[in-house]
Order: sequence, then C-alpha cells, then structure tokens
Amino acid sequence: MQGIWLPLITPFANGLLDEVSLVRLVRRYLDTPIDGLILAATTGEAVTLDPEETERLVNLVAATVAGKLPVYLGLCGSDTRRMARRIQDTRAWPIDGYLITAPYYTRPSQDGLRQHFTMLAGQTEKPVALYNIPYRTGVNMSNETLRALAGLPNIIGVKDCCAVHAQTFDLLCTRPAGFSVMTGEDALFYSAIAHGADGGILASTHIDPAGFAATLSHLRAGNLTAALQTWRPLAAIVDLLFAEPSPAPIKHWLWREGWIASPELRLPMTQVSENLASKIEQAVASRQRAVATAA
Repeated sequence: MQGIWLPLITPFANGLLDEVSLVRLVRRYLDTPIDGLILAATTGEAVTLDPEETERLVNLVAATVAGKLPVYLGLCGSDTRRMARRIQDTRAWPIDGYLITAPYYTRPSQDGLRQHFTMLAGQTEKPVALYNIPYRTGVNMSNETLRALAGLPNIIGVKDCCAVHAQTFDLLCTRPAGFSVMTGEDALFYSAIAHGADGGILASTHIDPAGFAATLSHLRAGNLTAALQTWRPLAAIVDLLFAEPSPAPIKHWLWREGWIASPELRLPMTQVSENLASKIEQAVASRQRAVATAA
C-alpha cells in the first residue's frame, strides 16, 4: 500500500444510499491520480450503514471500478468474535483487502490488540491494513505491537493517526521491510511524506486528488520548492474540511460542485454551520474561477 488513497464518502438522499451520486463520484476519481479506495470507513459514515447497504455500496463501487483500482473495506468493532464473523461474511465480496480499526472504547492491553488482530488476519488471505487512531478508539497501538503484527503474512501496513510525532518517526525508522506506513492525518501529510511515509489515506483527497499526488511526487523527487508551492493551497483546503466534524464539510463541498445530489448525513452527524458553508462556497467559487482562467 502506497501513494494516495481515498476514504470515500457515502452519499445519501432522502435517507437512502444515493447510488447515482456514488457511481458519479467513483467515475470521477477513476480519472484522477489516486491509488486506491477505502469504502465504509470513518469518512464513509460506516457506523450508520446497515449490512445490506454496505454490501450494495461495495458491489456498486467494484462494478464501476472494474479492477482499475484496489478497493478495501473498512471494518471496526470491539468484539473480536463478531469482527471475525464479519470478515467471513465478506469473503466473497469484490474487495481487495481490509482496513481494520483498533477496538474502540474497551481499551484492551497491547497483548489484547495483538491477539485481536492476529485472529482477524487469520480469517482472510486478503491484505489487512491496521488503523491506529487513539483519539477515537481510546487505545494507542504501540510500535512494538505494530512491528509484531507486521510479521503476519497478510498484515501489510498501518493507517497512522497516532498524533504523536515521535512515535510516527520511530515507526518509520524501525518498521520491517514491506510494512507500509500511510498517514491518515491530512494536515500532517507534507511532514509525514518528508519523514518517509509511503503515502496517505486522506479524506481531503475528495477535493483535489491531483494536488495531493503532485505534492507526493515532488517530495519523492526532492523538489521541495515545487512541493511547498503545491502543498500550501492544499493545507488551506484541509483547514476548511476539518473545521467542523468530518465528513460534513466534504459533503457540502462536493454538493456545491455538483458531484453529489445532497450533503445529507445520518445522525448524530449534522450539516455544516452557515458560517462554514459560506467559507466553503467561497473556496469553491475561487477554485472554479482559477480553473476557468487556466483554461
């Protein structure tokens, strides 16, 4: 796993999965330089999706992608047995791998985390990426735990949202060969790549996938001047998209650009404030003017 991966939003309309907008979005991103899709993860409001909706979502996206990009399914839960059954239930789904979040709320020990992910990885031959996001789950996977799990044949990497710079840097310095570190912190993308991360799984990629891909390319080439020039406007976009709980700002932006029919979310998520909506709409208009001028 490397490059720019998109944790896709789940569009809704009138309380239902908006299949037309979903297919439109996926077709759009097939024409951009992203390297993979994550479905039904945090940005996709996974905890509000019924199992049948999730299966329909996966089937629609897989049919639209038609093998052109890898598609991973996001999974989260705190009951190891139930999570194992969920993996078994999705074995035949048209997905290429899983992104599995650390157990939330229960705050298991590091040994519990190792046993949890060892059991889950054993339920599938498909690649498994771990998701370490302690400010949501309440538990931080240590680098020792991550390195131990990296020894399992199908655990391929981690989406790193530990929010501790020293821990991330240590992991980048000590990870075993072949174990990918993908940042999930949009605002830290530039510094993570500069320190050696393999890429990012970034919600902000919805807005400017080419910009994130160009920043990554410039940094890998050692062209810091071009990388900074590309990154600065992206950083401003990231600030807007995370000014209020995600994915509400992203959905509002995509709605205003015409990619989805509605900015609808499912409770407890709510739409953006009037103040943020105004700022997003100004940013959308500014970007549209810039594109028109460039053309």
